[in-house]
Amino acid sequence: MKRFEGKVAVVTGAANGIGRATAARMASEGAIVAALDINGARLEELVSKHASGPGKIIPYQASAVEQDPVDRVVSDVLARNDRIDVLINTVGGSTILNREVGGLETLSLEQWRALIDFNLTGCFLSMHAVIPAMKSRKSGKIVNVSSIAGRGLSKVSSSAYAAAKGGLIALTRKLSFELGPFGITCNAIAPGISLTDRVEPRWKKRSEEEKKGVLANIPLGRLPRSEDQAGVICFLASEDANFVTGVTIDVAGGQR
Repeated sequence: MKRFEGKVAVVTGAANGIGRATAARMASEGAIVAALDINGARLEELVSKHASGPGKIIPYQASAVEQDPVDRVVSDVLARNDRIDVLINTVGGSTILNREVGGLETLSLEQWRALIDFNLTGCFLSMHAVIPAMKSRKSGKIVNVSSIAGRGLSKVSSSAYAAAKGGLIALTRKLSFELGPFGITCNAIAPGISLTDRVEPRWKKRSEEEKKGVLANIPLGRLPRSEDQAGVICFLASEDANFVTGVTIDVAGGQR
């Protein structure tokens, strides 16, 4: 099934984890995917791996949390294709800080700002760049990757990460009202702890007792893979979700 044949998508954070799985899935279903990430080597691996598929992945080595690089990438994609049908914001995460989670008082202002920028400001920048083109065509789909931490359901996430991801859920909802009249949907997913490239090494270092404690709160009894998240993202980005907007779907195996 080629749900995205003829569609042009921008995926941020595409070199690893959920972004990589999403870019691969969309390309396998026919999309032209502009894959944005700072890790050029991993982007080239992604392109090589999916070179013979029905779709196409075009690498853009650039920062998703700086305005000029994001604007340049979006301008280039529009120049090449004259349209952007889908924007997927997967850039983000809590592992940029090499520290154990502590209370709010243990965070420095620099750390707070780093997590807010990485998880919320980056999404603002890509949407800010893409929305005018979507408005002009009166169509488009935006999917943001938040977290169950944004719903206050994670005991192990920092307060800054929770605040950023909660802000992204609120922003997604607000944009559904702003963009709906232009035929643009805006939705999000809220993953639980997932076995992405960055998280899996930390998961493996946990004791068996710690792992059992985490899994005990997940009815499905396992941690999701990046592909589990990508499947829901692609649903929201497809025509199957044409009448869905302003929602955030938890992809956490029932974790509460």
